[in-house]
Amino acid sequence: MPVTEQGWDSHAEVVEGRWLDRTPRRPEVRTWLEVEARLMPRLAPRLPLAVPVPVLLDTQPPRARHLLVPGDPVDRDLLDATDGRVVGEFLRSLHDTPASVWAGTGIGADTDRLPMLETMDQQVVPLLPADLRDAGKALLTRCRAASHHRVLRHGDLGPEHLLTTDGRVTGVIDWTDVALGDPALDLAWLVHRTPGPFADALVTAYGPTREELARGRDWHLLGPWWEVRHGLTGGGREYAGSGLDGVVERLRGTP
Repeated sequence: MPVTEQGWDSHAEVVEGRWLDRTPRRPEVRTWLEVEARLMPRLAPRLPLAVPVPVLLDTQPPRARHLLVPGDPVDRDLLDATDGRVVGEFLRSLHDTPASVWAGTGIGADTDRLPMLETMDQQVVPLLPADLRDAGKALLTRCRAASHHRVLRHGDLGPEHLLTTDGRVTGVIDWTDVALGDPALDLAWLVHRTPGPFADALVTAYGPTREELARGRDWHLLGPWWEVRHGLTGGGREYAGSGLDGVVERLRGTP
């Protein structure tokens, strides 16, 4: 049974009502699925929330399968301080993962994204209103510098990837973007797009530095840029337009 909401990287299909099969939409996603299959069996026992543990069933073409993680996507407005504490503890466990867990998995690094950030500088900045171009360039410069951190991070923590059961956060899915990079990337949506009690409790439980909070804000500002890039590289004019609206809105809303 095909999944109603498909991602940008993989095609997903529910099998026998209990398994999720994923196949890559692009050649580079094949490597990401292979990394997931090596990493997640080692990582899952360390984490306090449920996560997928895929195995590769086929290689030509690659197909990854895992048991469906129970739960439904979170309703952002219902997230409270208890959820914030749980997610903060989850992040601390994830970001404290020792190198022995990910060694030999072939996991990538945020520095692999540097060419994409350079492309954004060339393709997205010229689309911005003239008064925002300097701010856009400065943001990209800061994100390029932040990309040299090497901590295990999820990379795409938003409402569609946090699952709830009986009104509580219980799972984290979609680990396609997992890499060694800036842990502050995982704070972007969680701190800046969620209710205050949730965000405050998360920060207390996780314990970020001031610098990490500032970088999390930068990654939050960068979020819509990826939508613009997706639209410009084949996703379609609709993505490019809505993404650009988001870029402008966030830059204008920044002191």
